Amino acid sequence: MSVKHDAENPARGVSRRGFIAGVGAGAATVLTLSNVEALAEAVEGPAVTAAPDPRFSRIFNLPAFANPTSTSVKNAMSDIGKVGGLLDARDPLAEGPVRLITNPELSPRNVDQNIADMTAGTTFLGQFLDHDITFDNSSRLGVVTDPTLTTNVRDARLDLDSVYGGGPSVSPELYLSSDPAKFFVSSGGRFEDLPRYSGSLRAAIADPRNDENLMIAGLHAAFLLAHNRTVDFRRANNLSGDVWFYSRRTVIHHWQWIVVKQFLPQIVGQALVNDIFTNGRRWYRPTRPTMPVEFQTGTYRFGHSLIRPSYRANRDGDPTGNPATGAPAFFGFVFDPAGEGQSDPVDLRGGARARRRFIGWETFFDFGGDQTQHVRPNKLIDTNISTPLFRLPLAAIPSGDAPISLAQRNLLRHLTWSLPSGQRIAAATGTPVLGSSYFPELRTYGLGLDASTPLWYYILREASVFNAGKRLGPVGGRIVAETIIGLLQLDEFSYLNSGFQPTLPSQTPGTFKITDLLRWARVDPASRALG
Repeated sequence: MSVKHDAENPARGVSRRGFIAGVGAGAATVLTLSNVEALAEAVEGPAVTAAPDPRFSRIFNLPAFANPTSTSVKNAMSDIGKVGGLLDARDPLAEGPVRLITNPELSPRNVDQNIADMTAGTTFLGQFLDHDITFDNSSRLGVVTDPTLTTNVRDARLDLDSVYGGGPSVSPELYLSSDPAKFFVSSGGRFEDLPRYSGSLRAAIADPRNDENLMIAGLHAAFLLAHNRTVDFRRANNLSGDVWFYSRRTVIHHWQWIVVKQFLPQIVGQALVNDIFTNGRRWYRPTRPTMPVEFQTGTYRFGHSLIRPSYRANRDGDPTGNPATGAPAFFGFVFDPAGEGQSDPVDLRGGARARRRFIGWETFFDFGGDQTQHVRPNKLIDTNISTPLFRLPLAAIPSGDAPISLAQRNLLRHLTWSLPSGQRIAAATGTPVLGSSYFPELRTYGLGLDASTPLWYYILREASVFNAGKRLGPVGGRIVAETIIGLLQLDEFSYLNSGFQPTLPSQTPGTFKITDLLRWARVDPASRALG
């Protein structure tokens, strides 16, 4: 059965000369015929022998932090994670989305990072990675479940299956019917949008979670465009081999490079990344790629602490002209109940289309030069979660049911998996243990949570204690870094196992950052200026 999209807006066809001119003289010397062909030969290789384990798994066989079937424990998790609870940063939302950015002192519990340490886009780069490697759509919150009996809907390898789906043959609805090697990309606004099914605003993408908010949707669209431009390049240069396959492989390898070279050092520190590559993984040591619940729930959700209450989506997209809203810039809370049911929501939720609903990436990543002035920071990694995340739209919850507090959902998931405490993992790994004196606020529950703390809560506090909230601490950092690096090392087609070096154009040849990928996709500030 064919699937209809709304009006097509395919990437423009270009001649070889026009394509090279568009890339620029510097790029032409970086992305060469020989480089791309060498990459193609390197990744062709033998068939995969270590297929990913489709089930969730564990790293540590340790007792649960508390009785996972206890009503008292479940109630405590709900209380800790409720709106106005211990984790709520209590942002003064009545001040509006603009003032919470321009006057960060209004949220003294929710402190900004230093831009040099971590910009606002790191959050959504991390969310994009999460959606690439893990998706549990079957286990129930707070109901004890064996991870090995639960399917991970995503391929645990960093292979962008959340973008490519099963490819043109298996997932034809993602691709142009007139050119199946290229993605369907739509508009309907000032710039690109996710493709959406005809008569509906539902996105035609491999993972619906990539339409949860405007930023993750914009990042997904950028990857679609980056792939399409790679297809154009291969054709313009008459490169041999299946154009979809090798274009996909090029984008995947550059994505993996960004994760290891840029994202991981930001969130765990370069020293830990170096240690794992030099001395090996200590704790994440499966025989094939698998997603551990200590990562999926206990540590990787640290990113929820990074999220700001509000963002400037772009600098010139709001046509209202109302200075009270920051116009012509488009500011919005990440989620706002007032946006429910609006065709052009006042907040930054996904699932909508309007002229102003695009991302100006200069707010989220540092493009250098005169664009640096526009970039904004993340929040610190700590036990203060931005208030809008305690009232999620149901559309942003894959299961579509309550609770709507993201913090409650995270803590109840600890009961689902019977996760061990942060203290037990720290002791088991020889890491300095944060004892009960670091969690006095948890004593009031009378359940010993100050000495046996839910892993997610523990690693947020750990980041504050050891690294002032700028990056993860020793338990959180080790689990996150070993899992991500391990997934790449166990994938024989990853960039680590192919002799890969970046071939797409970059500001600094031999390196490749997310800003380079956004330039390649032509969604960067300079390209926007030409729009």
